[in-house]
Amino acid sequence: MSAPHATPDGPGSDLLTVRIGEQWFGLAVAAVRDVLGPRPLATVPLAPPAVAGSLNLRGRIVTAIDPRACLGLPGAPAPRTASAVVIERNGDAYALLVDALGGVVSPSDEPLEDVPVTVSERWRDICHGVCRCDDRLVVALDVDRLLDLTRTTEPWSMRGDATASEPRARR
Repeated sequence: MSAPHATPDGPGSDLLTVRIGEQWFGLAVAAVRDVLGPRPLATVPLAPPAVAGSLNLRGRIVTAIDPRACLGLPGAPAPRTASAVVIERNGDAYALLVDALGGVVSPSDEPLEDVPVTVSERWRDICHGVCRCDDRLVVALDVDRLLDLTRTTEPWSMRGDATASEPRARR
């Protein structure tokens, strides 16, 4: 079992569970600023694949992120009417588009375990651990790593070389 970190959004934090595709994930409650119902998105031209668009939140422009692109999940991109979990990083607001909202899981009730070796390397790199919740596996995401847009500028399938964490030069 992983030892909890002292940070407010580390593996020892309460998790808001969300479903993206068919998989359930946990986001640190301390990182969540707002939860939004479906709302229209504006297109952002020439944005990385992970940027689904932008939305207006009480007069503030918020970048909408499609976690499917970050996680390499199959299927269609998140629908334009998906719910969103708003988080803030370095003064910027981001809305993570999710298919469904769950509840809050406390690590004291459901302790996080190490990420199994059978989980893909791309997921191990951006998650704190896993836990069981209501007979389903919840993957606890590291929000900062998920939002590292330099990691999501190209589809995962194109990034198999040793320099995958570095952005490629534009031609």
